[in-house]
Amino acid sequence: QVRLVESGGGSVQTGGSLKLSCTASEYTTRPVTMAWFRQSPGKEREMGDLVACIYTSSSLPPYYVDFVKDRFTLSLDSTKDIAYLQMNNVKPEDTAVYYCAATSKLLCLSPYMEHWGHGTQVTVSS
Repeated sequence: QVRLVESGGGSVQTGGSLKLSCTASEYTTRPVTMAWFRQSPGKEREMGDLVACIYTSSSLPPYYVDFVKDRFTLSLDSTKDIAYLQMNNVKPEDTAVYYCAATSKLLCLSPYMEHWGHGTQVTVSS
């Protein structure tokens, strides 16, 4: 079992920045992959969009989907228990509930995520 707790959500204006955190705890084995997904208004979480993922024990670089490349940065703290999502130059279409997820697999796909946080709301106003 892995407990994931997100923080850092809130309201921001277009072009602004926000930093989300996801803290993993209560695990026996550290997750191999930590990821951020987002659920836009009106969409089911199961259909939520992948935002980015990072690998805790691999030299592979973080993966970003096209709509956040060059705007968002995903990183780990030194303990590798906290995944930070730095969101820059945000847009109204970034408005969503952002969920942290983790898996013991070296995979970055929603069906393979084994643990989910409760989500944090990000609202971008124009």
